[in-house]
Formats: sequence, C-alpha cells, structure tokens
Amino acid sequence: MNAIERLIRPRSVAIIGASADPSKTSGRPVSYLQKHGFAGAIYPVNPKVAEIGGLKCYVDIASLPDVPDVGIVLLGAERAHTAVRELAERGTAAAIVLASGYTETGAEGTARQKQLMQAAGSMRLLGPNTIGLVNLTDNIVLSASGALAMDQFPAGPIGLISQSGGILGAVLSRAAARGVGLSKLVSTSNEADLELADIIDFLADDSATKVIALYIEAIRNPSRFREAVLKARRAGKPIVAFKIGRSEAGAKAAVSHTGALAGSDRMYDALFRQLGVIRAKTFEDLLDIPAAVSAGRKLSGKRVAILTSTGGAGTIVSDSLGVAGFTTPAPDADTAARLRALQSGSHAMLDRNPIDVTLAGLQPDLLRGAIRILLASSCYDALVVIAGSSAVGSPALWADAIHDCLPLSDKPVIAYVSPYAPDVVSVLTRRGAPAYTSAESCAAALDGLLQAKMPEQLQISGAIEMTADVSDFPAGPLDEAQAKALFARFGIPIAAEKVVATPQEAEQAARDLGGRVVLKILSRQIAHKSDVGGVAVNLTAETIGGRLTAMADEVALRTGTRPGQFLVQEMISGGVEIILGMHRDPLGTAILLGMGGVAAELFKDTTMRLLPPQGGLSLVEARAMARDLVTWPLLDGFRGRAKCDVEALAAAVVAFSQMVAQLADRLTEAEINPVFVLPAGQGVKAADGLVVLDV
Repeated sequence: MNAIERLIRPRSVAIIGASADPSKTSGRPVSYLQKHGFAGAIYPVNPKVAEIGGLKCYVDIASLPDVPDVGIVLLGAERAHTAVRELAERGTAAAIVLASGYTETGAEGTARQKQLMQAAGSMRLLGPNTIGLVNLTDNIVLSASGALAMDQFPAGPIGLISQSGGILGAVLSRAAARGVGLSKLVSTSNEADLELADIIDFLADDSATKVIALYIEAIRNPSRFREAVLKARRAGKPIVAFKIGRSEAGAKAAVSHTGALAGSDRMYDALFRQLGVIRAKTFEDLLDIPAAVSAGRKLSGKRVAILTSTGGAGTIVSDSLGVAGFTTPAPDADTAARLRALQSGSHAMLDRNPIDVTLAGLQPDLLRGAIRILLASSCYDALVVIAGSSAVGSPALWADAIHDCLPLSDKPVIAYVSPYAPDVVSVLTRRGAPAYTSAESCAAALDGLLQAKMPEQLQISGAIEMTADVSDFPAGPLDEAQAKALFARFGIPIAAEKVVATPQEAEQAARDLGGRVVLKILSRQIAHKSDVGGVAVNLTAETIGGRLTAMADEVALRTGTRPGQFLVQEMISGGVEIILGMHRDPLGTAILLGMGGVAAELFKDTTMRLLPPQGGLSLVEARAMARDLVTWPLLDGFRGRAKCDVEALAAAVVAFSQMVAQLADRLTEAEINPVFVLPAGQGVKAADGLVVLDV
C-alpha cells in the first residue's frame, strides 16, 4: 500500500487532541470511527484523559503501541506542526490537519504552512484547513465535521474531491436524501501537499469508483491535473467538475482584443473540454450529472421519449429538454401502434410525445408495457418517466416497473418526480432510475450523459514543432509590418503591402499593388490604429496621397505624435473576418479563434484550446475550433454563399500555435485581427497583426 492508499484505507488511526466528549469537535473522530464500525486500531492521544470511548488514551505520540497509518491532528495552528513532526518521526504514512490559520489568512499563515510542511518531511499531508475524508466503501470516517453525524452513509460509485471542506457534508447529505451512493469523499482544502490530482490518480485505480466529481476553487498544478484526468479517462471514468469563480470581473486587461475575450474562466472551459471533463453549470449539477452517469447507461443521441402520469409536468420537461437542445419527437407509426395496443379504452394518449397515461389510472402492466416499447423503439435515445401524485402513495410500483425493464436496453432512463416527495426520489434512484425534482436537472443529466461519451482519441500530443529564426525581431511592441513579417516566417499568409513615408511613395505603392488599397499608420506605440483615425480604406493611387497628409494631421491632433511611416496594403474583399490570438494564464497558454474585425469584443463568438505540453495544436483541433463558432455557417456556405477555405484557416491556426509554442515566454501578446478567410481554394490572408515580445 502506498501512502495515499494507507490514508484512505488505514489499518490504524491516531487522533491527536481527542476529547472524551463526543459532542465536541475534537470528540467526533473517535465517535465516528466506532459508530461506523472501523475494524482497525484507534489510538486517542490526550495526556489529560485515561480513556475515550472505551479505548485507552495515550499521553503522547511517542507512547503509541504501534505506528499508525494515519494521524488526525485536532490541535490549533500554533501546535499542529509539533504533532505532525512527531507522527513523521514515528513513520506514519499520512496526517490530516484540520486547523485553519494557514495560507488562507495571509503572510503569517503562509509561513506557518511552510513550517508545517517542513515538519511533515516525507510524510504525506492532507490539508491543512481540511474537513478530512470519508471512505464510504469501507465505512471509514476520518473527519470531525458535525455534518457527518448520520447513522448510515449511502455507499455507491461516485467519488468526490473538494477544495472546500464544507462541500463534503453538503453533498453527502444531499446524496443520502436522494438515495445517491458515494464511494470516497476527500477535502484537499489548502493543498499544502496532497492536491486534486493526487486523489484523482487514486480514484482512477479505485474499483469502487465509477465517476469522479470535483469541486474546484483553483487548479494549482495544471500539468499534474492533466495527467491525472487523462489517466481516469483512459480507465473509463467520467469526471464532472463544478468550478466556482465564473465571473469575468477580474479578467486581464490587455493590449489585444484577445485579452478581453479570454479570461480565466474561459481557460477552465477550454481545459475541461480538451480533457473530456464535464463541467457542471450549477452546484446541483455536481450531484445530478454523476447520478445519471454512474448508472452506466449510454446516450447516443438527443431524441427523448417522455412517459408521464401528469400532463402539465410532461409539458414542463419537454420544454426544458428543448431549451437544452434535445428533441421530443412523436413516436413513429410502428411504436405508436404498439402503444395503442396497450389501451383497454380510449382514455390514455399513448401515440404522442409526451406519452400521457394520466387518465389510464394506476395500471402496472400499462406502465411496464409502455416503458418496454419506448426502450425498444428505434426513434428514441433516452426515456424520462414522470412520476405524478399517484407515485407518492405507491413509489414501489413505479420503481419496480422501471427496474424490471432496465435489463431490456442500455438506453438511459431517468425519472422526474413532480410532487414534493423526497422518499419517491430516493426509492426510484436506488432502484436504478436516477430521479430529479426539477425539469432543468433532467436536461442537465442528459446533457452530461452526452458529454460522457468517451472520445475516440483524446488529443494529448501536439503537432510536430516548427522552428524559425526570430532573433532579428526587437523586444517590445512590434509595428504591424514587423508583426506580420513574424507571422509569415511561420508560414501564415499575409496581405500584400508596402511601407511608405511620403504621399508620393504611397501613390506609387498603390499603383504597384493595383486596385483599391488600405492606408494605415505604422507605429510600435499605437496598437488600435482605427481609434485614433489611423486607418482609411477603399483608396486609389489618385486619392491616397492627400489622405495620408490628412491622416498624419488627425493622428497628431489625437495623440500628440505625428506618424513618420505608413502601410499601404491591398484591400481584401469577399472573405470572412476571423480573429486569431493567444492568451497566457496560470492554467497554461491558449489559442483563441473567433469572429474578427472591429466587432470582435462586441459579439464575443470565440473558442479556445490550450496548447499541449509540447508543440502546437493539431489540424484536427484547429478544424474543430472553426466548427465550434456560432458563426461557423458563414464559413460553411451560409444561404448560398461560397464555402470558405477552412483547410487554409486550420493550417494558419496550427502555424500560429507553433509560433506561440516556440517563442514561449518571450511572447507576451500576439494577435491577428482580422484573418480574411477567402473562398475555398483561395486561402487566407492576415490583414492586421499585433505582437509584443519580451526581452
């Protein structure tokens, strides 16, 4: 057994600072262990008490008759490190430190936490500021939380890891009330040592855990998190995460549009998506989705049959499913005929969806028959059974009818309980049909099942790394011509252009480029040229000279600096404007793709992918990014328009990501806005660019 396994499945536990009063916080660990039948040795440590709960109490850690697998430290932050050091010296595998007053309190607490880690040495540490852990599979409670004072725990296949101690009790109490079984619950809290990734790694190998739920405040070690999640996913264990802090109030203000469009929560979205983690949108989803996924049934599509004993509730569920993107089609002719054959009269409405048995009375055979037919029907991918007021008096009738039919199909079957009836919810869930009390929860559960489908291949390796010599580019902001020269060095096509200084040079450049042209100021200091009057479009050789002089005057008036150089660029038409940028965050570096142009921040139609540990993105990921966009139809020939060169766009995304990967920390900001995606076969062209290089 390694240290983490000994922590979660200890053979012996020492409780440092144990109290003989089970009503006190420090008295609960011994009481909980005894109450739930812990089969190992329990060593209370308290020099002032001779006996606790019928167990001998030891004066100190040195007096213990054996080396405990785990030590629960109930001392305050001022003394906890002393107990931790003594446990480590005895060879204890792991310690659980419940005290607060560490990094969460500021500089003094940070120093105290460092002292704690030094005391632990090689011994593993859970916490500090943790509520502990609960191993429901083996009836082991290593906690002092009053929220865990219940007679029985509902054991089952869902493991929970939380960075908040209080969430353990909140989820456990909700699960118990609903009949949802849990396997292991671990509060990592301050994560001085053991963190989310360590426990995910353990649960990936835990035979009792089929689904992993995460309550996340921040991922402190993204690379370890990635490795652990991929291990769990390869083991066939879906992961559902509820990440708090979704507000973008603290989003980074950056020179580029990308900084405003990204934000830390978007980075979590990108990371979860790439790793196949299902993101819970609400706290209720953190239990609702795992409850459905842990049933082990597969959802292959979005067509849902609704079998209801109350018409109004059927409409509510149908509406919620529709909002979530599911369909509730009427049964096909064969299914409808089979349903009608169940009727003894004309009172039930069994040939439409929702399939309404409200007026058919409480008939078990009718209920079983309808469920069997709907599960066998090729026109449905899932079934929602709605239990109305009749289920309150006979919950077993509904639960048994559903349970008896489950072996006939692997399609998901969930239940919506319309009246307030917690007992009915619990009975249905325990009998194999995850039950919910809100229509929105039904939709969230089915959506989670869709996301839980294992991808054919997890994208964990980047494209082959490209190398280019960039030593000649200066530090600091590049002007537009320099930025696009950098892009071109990595194979990104750029618009034809010339740098000029005078009206005469501008006129000649316009003639050389031919047709209509764009005039821009060229500056390393002014990032957003249009904001200061530094961009003019649709010019010719005859009009550009005068416009250059007027532009210089206007920019000088607005900025106090007269531009000395300008860019004359071919005017591109007939393409779709896309923004391509990069964003750095503690989670990693992401590539952003979205609707471009001056309205990029207004529409905020974007998608992101984090770079892998090495190299850039793959073509598969780049194509998927384009299809993520709400405006994808504009690239795909919307309403008779020519299809755009998506392959060229994907190649540009890959090249851009390779540039970002190669430049690494030297690249502070980079953005192309817009990239014109031209009709199929005509490629793409970068029409504007921004780059900031570090020293």
